[in-house]
Amino acid sequence: MCKIINMITLVSLLLGSVAFANDEFPGRVKYKTIPYIELEDLYRKINDVVVVDARSKLEFETLRIRTAVNIPVAGENFEAKVAELRATTNKAIVFYCNGHTCMKSYIATKRALDANISDVLAFDAGIFDWTKAHPDQATLLGSSPVNLAHLIPKSTFKKRLLSPNDFSDRATIDRQKYMIIDVRDKFQRAGVGFYPGIERWASLDQQKKLDRYVKKALRQNRTLLIYDEVGKQVRWLQYALEKAGAKKYYFMKKGAKGYYKELIALGNK
Repeated sequence: MCKIINMITLVSLLLGSVAFANDEFPGRVKYKTIPYIELEDLYRKINDVVVVDARSKLEFETLRIRTAVNIPVAGENFEAKVAELRATTNKAIVFYCNGHTCMKSYIATKRALDANISDVLAFDAGIFDWTKAHPDQATLLGSSPVNLAHLIPKSTFKKRLLSPNDFSDRATIDRQKYMIIDVRDKFQRAGVGFYPGIERWASLDQQKKLDRYVKKALRQNRTLLIYDEVGKQVRWLQYALEKAGAKKYYFMKKGAKGYYKELIALGNK
């Protein structure tokens, strides 16, 4: 009887661990067939793999794994560029992005596999977890090791967040006072913005275009209202905005997905 109880307890613990992992890494449920590598396993093998940052150039240049190369999954000829990389090395190729709720590491790995590029994995813990665990193996604004005190803290970032409802109120009340920018990439956006006719679109890969909009908003003393897919990519844009001297800017909390959830919640009332 005791053995049965112990077995039940063990199974419950294991199932609980699996459920926790699924909650922490939702991409592992969505992309069940995609191979992934854990943080400490990657650290041990860092010299035996090629690390690819699948994010935008702006995110890559802000904070990255020190040895990484940048091949944005939303960029042109992604598969061809990864194939070129594969032709130069027999090492495993590991894709990463911002981590946990960011799907780009999985998408990059899937697209590589679909293109018959072998030995590829997703590092889904992402750049934040990596930097905090191993600052000597990360680069912030060109400097390594990373001084963690130079990372913009979450508390500072959160002060710039507006709920989707508050964001929309400001975006539609006074067009002269605000400038709205959708910074999602072409796959995330799928050709549709939330504020047609009044918003701009400049993905984080389109740095020159994005810089023009930011400079124009500064010249016109307009407040920037910026949104991405899940509210995570804009954290990197905050470094660029602070560097440019922007004082009036806000981001949509939880991004486009938060906007959709709020619409659904309102519709169910």
